[in-house]
Amino acid sequence: MKILMISWEYPPKNVGGLSNHVYYLSQALSKKGHEIHVITCEEGTSPEEQNDNGVFVHRVSPYKIDTNDFIKWVMQLNFSIIEKASSLITKFGKFDLIHAHDWLSAFSAKNLKWSFKIPMVCTIHATEYGRNGGIKTDMQKYISSTEWMLTYESWKVVACSNYMRQQISDILQSPWNKIWVIPNGVNTEKFNFDFDWINFRRRFASDNEKIVFYVGRHVFEKGIHLLIEACPRILQSYNDTKIIIGGTGPMTEELKDRVQQMGIGSKVIFTGYISDEDRDKIYRVANAAVFPSLYEPFGIVALEAMAAGCPVVVSETGGLGEIVQHEINGLKAITASSESLAINVSRLLLDEGLSNYVKENGLKTVHEKYSWDKIADLTINMYSQVQKETKGSQWEVKSEDKVKNDIIKNLTEELRDKVKEKLKFELKDKVEKKLEEELKEKVEKSLMDRLKNKITDKTKDIVGDAVDIKDKITSQTIEVLEEVKNSKTVESVQKLKNSNMIKNKTKKS
Repeated sequence: MKILMISWEYPPKNVGGLSNHVYYLSQALSKKGHEIHVITCEEGTSPEEQNDNGVFVHRVSPYKIDTNDFIKWVMQLNFSIIEKASSLITKFGKFDLIHAHDWLSAFSAKNLKWSFKIPMVCTIHATEYGRNGGIKTDMQKYISSTEWMLTYESWKVVACSNYMRQQISDILQSPWNKIWVIPNGVNTEKFNFDFDWINFRRRFASDNEKIVFYVGRHVFEKGIHLLIEACPRILQSYNDTKIIIGGTGPMTEELKDRVQQMGIGSKVIFTGYISDEDRDKIYRVANAAVFPSLYEPFGIVALEAMAAGCPVVVSETGGLGEIVQHEINGLKAITASSESLAINVSRLLLDEGLSNYVKENGLKTVHEKYSWDKIADLTINMYSQVQKETKGSQWEVKSEDKVKNDIIKNLTEELRDKVKEKLKFELKDKVEKKLEEELKEKVEKSLMDRLKNKITDKTKDIVGDAVDIKDKITSQTIEVLEEVKNSKTVESVQKLKNSNMIKNKTKKS
C-alpha cells in the first residue's frame, strides 16, 4: 500500500512521544514492503526531502505570517502540508490511505480526503479533555472540537489503549466499533549496545548509590510533582539513592525550588534536556524508572525502560495500568498518591529478588506484545479492513494497473458499442436491399406468369379456331371431290376455287 502519514513532529523534531511513534511505525511498515510518505514540519537544518531508510520524509515550512497565536500557526502549517501533498499526488498519483496523527493534522487530512477522494484514518494519542482534566478555556474547546472533527472524518480511529478507546468514545462520541486499539511499540534492539557503563554511571551517582530515574515533560499531568514529594520518604527508606530528573517543562523551576525547600538538593539531579542516547544509557544503569502520571493515554516511556531492562514503578492510570501487571512485570502505585509511590519505589530498592523478577518479566512482555513488527501487522490489518469496506464505493482507491485496466475496459466497451451501431445500420441497409431485390423478382415473376397465362389462353383460342376452319375446309374438299367424281365438273371446279379461296383466307389469318 501507499500511505501518507501526516504528523506535526518527526525526528529530529521531538516534542513528545508522537515523534518516535510515527518514526518507528513508518519504518516498520516500510520494512514490510509498503510505500510510506511522511509530511511533517521543518526542523533546523534537516533536509526538506529525505529518504529515511526507505521512508520518504517531506518537511514543510508553515506560511511565513508572523503570529504568536499557536492555533493560527497550526493552520498555516496545515496549508503547507496540503500544498506538498497535492504536489505529490499530482506528480506520482493518489495514496491508498491518509493516516493523520492528532488534532494538529486534522485540517490538512480532511481537505486532502475530500479533494482527492482518499479514505483517512487517524490516531488520537491524547485528548485535550484528558490533558487538562476537562475543557475549561476557549482554546481547549476549539482543540477538543477539532479532535471530534478528526474522528468524525476518519474511517477508523486508532487508540493506543483500552483506556483511550473508552475516552474517545465518551468524550468525542466516536462509535465503539470504529475505534481500533493498537498499542505503541518499542524498538528493543536499540538498547542492545556496549558502553562504559561504570564511568557513565559515575557521572550521576557514586558506586554505592542506587539510581531512581524520571524522564518526561515537567507538566502537571505527568505527576512529576508527586515524585518530588515522595523523595524524602524514598531517601528515608534507602538513603544511598540518587533521583535523576530528565527533561524540562513549565514546572521545572517550581520543582527545583521545592527540592531546595525540602533540603534534598544533593540527592536530586535535574539534567535538563537529555538526548535519546543518554536517556537509554541511564535506563541501562538505573535501579528503577518512575512514571507517576495523572493522565497517560499509553506510556511509551515505561515500555522503553522495560526494554532496557530497568524495573518500573507506574501510577495505576490509563495505558500505564494496562501495560504493567503489579508485582509481575513492574509495580503500580495508587494514582496521585506520593506515599504509595514512595512505598513501591522503596520496595524495588530494598528487594533485589523482586527487582530482578519484574525486570525479566518486563523484557518478556515487551518482546511478546510490543515489538514494532507486531504493531505494524495490526496497523496493516486495519488498513486492509478500510480498503475492504471502501471497495466499490467512491472512496475505493484503485491501483495504477487497475486504473489502466478500467480505462482499457471502458474504451473497449465504447468501441464495441460503436461497432455494434455501425453493423446495425449496415445490416439494415443490406436487409432492405435484399428485400427490395426479392420483391422485385417476385413482382417480375408474377407479371411474367400472368402474361404467359394470357398468351397461352389466346394461343388456345387461335388453335381452336384454326381446327374448326380446318374441319370445315376438309369437309368442303370432300364434297367437291365427290362432285368431281360424279362429273359435275363446272360446279366442282367452282367449288374447288371457292375452297382455295377459303384456304388462302385461313392462311392469312
